[in-house]
Amino acid sequence: MTAPPTSAASALSARNVHKAYGKHVVLAGVALTIRSGETVGVVGENGAGKSPLLRILCGDLRPDKGSVTIEGTLSRCPQHPVLNNALTPSQHLSLFQEAFGLRKLDHAHELIDQLAFADHLDVPVKVLSGGTRQKLNLVVALMHEPDVVLLDEPYQGFDWQTYLAFWDLAAARRAAGRTTVVISHLAYDIDRLDSVVQLGDKAAALAKGADR
Repeated sequence: MTAPPTSAASALSARNVHKAYGKHVVLAGVALTIRSGETVGVVGENGAGKSPLLRILCGDLRPDKGSVTIEGTLSRCPQHPVLNNALTPSQHLSLFQEAFGLRKLDHAHELIDQLAFADHLDVPVKVLSGGTRQKLNLVVALMHEPDVVLLDEPYQGFDWQTYLAFWDLAAARRAAGRTTVVISHLAYDIDRLDSVVQLGDKAAALAKGADR
């Protein structure tokens, strides 16, 4: 495995993050630091607090206590695609091109070629398979080349070739000094990750280096 670029810069950090719903504690003192250019896995069983942590990291949910710092641009790829069923993938790209202020869609089309769904660009999302929807979901999250991206179960529904293409994309982001955080209930392909954050029963995070 290729190590990330040597850098002391922190791309994402969370300090003493707590979150509870009533008396139910879901996050208790989570602390993590992810450097620029790292590919990191955040894993834990159902109910371990992965979804609340993701929402807190991207600013969608306020913690009861603690803080989060993000350096650079941030993007999020949710587990369940948030797409308009009546629009085509091409129309989604045009909408997000405007939202992100992109002059061109060159990188988006590079991603589409790598994920192999160029033949589906002009059909409504409602007729696409779950795997192809997830491909579009991923392209939308990555098309503006964010410094940090949070991916929630990003390869759900992918076939084997697309799964491998996903990791090629993650490797390319690492080589470019960009940070990728993969949230999952299992630590797939741990050798592809620079570190793993394990959420336990009380959602206290322990970072450990992956074998390289």
